[in-house]
Amino acid sequence: MKFAVIKERKSPPDRRVVLTPMSCQNLLYNHPEAQLVVESSEIRAFLDNEYSKLNLEVTNDISDADIMIGVKEVPIEVLIPNKSYFFFSHTIKKQPYNRKLLQAILDKNITLYDHETLVDKNHNRLIGFGYYAGVVGAYNGIRTIGKKMSCFELPKATHLKGRAELDMALKSVSIPNLKIVLTGTGRVGQGAKEVLDFMKIKEVSVNEFLSQSFQEPIYVQLDTLDYVARKDGEKASKSDFFAHPTDYRSTFSRYTKVADVFIAGHFYGKGSPYFFTREEAKANDFNIKVVADISCDIDGPVACTIRPSTIEHPIYGYHPQTELESDFLKPNTIAVMAVDNLPCELPRDASEGFGKTFIEKIIPAFFNEDKDGILSRSKMTENGQLTPAFSYLQDYVDGKK
Repeated sequence: MKFAVIKERKSPPDRRVVLTPMSCQNLLYNHPEAQLVVESSEIRAFLDNEYSKLNLEVTNDISDADIMIGVKEVPIEVLIPNKSYFFFSHTIKKQPYNRKLLQAILDKNITLYDHETLVDKNHNRLIGFGYYAGVVGAYNGIRTIGKKMSCFELPKATHLKGRAELDMALKSVSIPNLKIVLTGTGRVGQGAKEVLDFMKIKEVSVNEFLSQSFQEPIYVQLDTLDYVARKDGEKASKSDFFAHPTDYRSTFSRYTKVADVFIAGHFYGKGSPYFFTREEAKANDFNIKVVADISCDIDGPVACTIRPSTIEHPIYGYHPQTELESDFLKPNTIAVMAVDNLPCELPRDASEGFGKTFIEKIIPAFFNEDKDGILSRSKMTENGQLTPAFSYLQDYVDGKK
């Protein structure tokens, strides 16, 4: 069995990679029966010679490999027929812009494993870049505070060499006495929380956050039931919320009245209530001045996120009264950071974490007859057809939806 680390070709360029040089070396050490080749790339965060120094084969021709491993969508014209591919296809939610990609994958008899579909038996995701999205998102949120309030300057994360330099930059600044609300307790939320804790920002309870004043910056991390309640007043539970989100209403307005900064690291499911609407953002007691929307659902649960921002231009302004984009430095304008590819700003660190997990949790399935069902659960296409678990995509493939 021969694996290939493929070149990223999507524009704008993505410098991340699933398997770093060390991950490749670990794969071959743990599975000596495997073969591996690395497709040459001039944009990858890890240079070709970093692979070749470890006696890994680097080449422009990977056509003899069996399993192609990448990060982002592979352009249709370079997909190799009759191969297996791993990448984020962005098709499982029927994204219209990738319909032709999934059609081509079927036409070319490709077996597709989407990184998002790699789950355990309880359907918990096994792999992702969420943690680093949280880290970089929180850093960018802190950077936005400095710019919006003219109190300090931080370099862009993408200008730093890695996590160590990012931490050093954070050590150099002092946060004003602000109240920060962080949503999400998954990988994204934990990554963001780690940044706030590293800066020694005090964590407080919901009641303290809502009712007390402080002479130092503080934050609260909210879980689901901290910001939603059942519409009928009955007892709420997380399992009930995930099963019946339309039965719930948002209680987030109590935070918007006292919070200065909102770091959004939650998962938003279809039918869930919005955190705040455009009308609610117009209220006189709406106090939030900075939003770092890591989740980045456009025109969705965070009303001021009207478009994604970019690594080059990460901050824009939202004027609640006009509902239009504005200069984020103007008064009565919310500064919004909504970069939708945050892990790309720390490509080496993000790749190292992803690769370590991929080697530990995914690769063994190829050599143990997939005893835990990881590959069978994640396989979207095979033999020119959708697998049963993904048959719901057939109308999408057929162009009907």
